[in-house]
Amino acid sequence: MKHVIRRGEDAVARTKLIFVRHAESAGPFEPENDRRRGLTERGQASVSRAREILRDVTVDAVVSSPYQRAVLTVQGLADERGLSVTCFEELRERRLHGPEYPLAGEHFLGAIQRSFKDKHLALPGGESFEGAQQRALPVIKQLLREHHGQTVVIGTHGNIMAMLLNAFDEQYDYAFWRSTTMPDLYEAAFEGEQLVEVRRLWS
Repeated sequence: MKHVIRRGEDAVARTKLIFVRHAESAGPFEPENDRRRGLTERGQASVSRAREILRDVTVDAVVSSPYQRAVLTVQGLADERGLSVTCFEELRERRLHGPEYPLAGEHFLGAIQRSFKDKHLALPGGESFEGAQQRALPVIKQLLREHHGQTVVIGTHGNIMAMLLNAFDEQYDYAFWRSTTMPDLYEAAFEGEQLVEVRRLWS
């Protein structure tokens, strides 16, 4: 079943942002090498499935986080349409903590959960929820202005995707983040800068 949230009536000139959370990433997490991690074989296979889901969707632009795993997840989709992938540094994944403050397992999840409640909380070497949200949000608003009435695909990450949707609707919280998969696809429809509908396209 598709995840659908709607507000108001359908409008003629809706702008659609399709958030594509990257497929399964390769290698262990190391802060200094995080942006260079690619995809596992399973991740590469699931990218093909994501392209098939979006096969009949008219896409006007493709943008991405500069991290390799995000770019690789949307590159094929862009190639099929003769589009380039424009990377925005501001769309990078949030760094929760630095190498001097390692976290794993339940401690990692607990820190993310606390950050959804205390958006100013920043761990040593890390970025707060609010800090990450506010540096990425202007890019989203820029896309909404420059591609009014069009469809833009965004190669992204789970945490920053949830934080961006949370900026428009706080029901996109820790539980929502935990429910997302790698990859995952969410189509967010906007009227101006108002979020009016979200559909999960991955199934």
